[in-house]
Amino acid sequence: MKPEDISGWTPLPHSDEDRKRARSVPDTPQTRSATYRLAWDDEDFMTRRELRPVRLQLELLKPELALAERGIRSTVILFGGARIPEPGGAAWAAKNEVQKKNLEKNSRFYEEARNFARLCSEQSAKSYYREYVVVTGGGPGVMEAGNRGAADCGAPSIGLNIVLPHEQAPNLYVTPELCFNFHYFAIRKMHFMMRAKAVAVFPGGFGTMDELFETLTLIQTGRMERVPVILFGEEFWRRAIDLHFLAEQGTIAPDDEQLITFAETGEEAWDYIAKFYKL
Repeated sequence: MKPEDISGWTPLPHSDEDRKRARSVPDTPQTRSATYRLAWDDEDFMTRRELRPVRLQLELLKPELALAERGIRSTVILFGGARIPEPGGAAWAAKNEVQKKNLEKNSRFYEEARNFARLCSEQSAKSYYREYVVVTGGGPGVMEAGNRGAADCGAPSIGLNIVLPHEQAPNLYVTPELCFNFHYFAIRKMHFMMRAKAVAVFPGGFGTMDELFETLTLIQTGRMERVPVILFGEEFWRRAIDLHFLAEQGTIAPDDEQLITFAETGEEAWDYIAKFYKL
């Protein structure tokens, strides 16, 4: 076989080859020393505070390479609360009867997220799952529903999980090869936005609010192209945020209210996206 026929061929040794060599040396006081380890193969070194810029680059690059290798060009984001239960499921996050009642009421959004993700995935199949691929935060609640909706029709979906003291385990519906874990919120949010063709936001808490307003800020300031931003559950969102009040106060432009649209069902949301892109 000619060298040019070998993918990634180089006359220099590959790093994985040198890692094996470095680990197979004789056991001596010198080779046991932490300073002898290859820098990038030394976990203690790689997690030093001074290495933060390198870790930021790695968290950006690892998912980028994996998604590019799969040929994924665009995504549809599903943001929403980790605490929203499946209809008939336990409202495990409820601290009192009022919360339990409201979480159970909002459980309908689990099914709408699942249905919406299925509709997105059916469109994605037309491009061999390169366009309109469902991406969620990879956790429970609305996120689980999104990945589950894709799995319902045999489609791949992405999960961008993050290390937290709670709620951080990935749900079982994320495509394993497209399940990523992050340390930095900033890089995780960048990966959400880099390929987004639409953003669907379901009822949620602080994390969902953060993701929604990050999206609106990027679009408002021209740092991101205009894409559909669809809020599921007009009654919930009209009480949770009041963009009209902000416009009245002059802190946002009157036209900024038009950056969002409301939907109640998966079909309604997908129809809006299809019209936006003339599908």
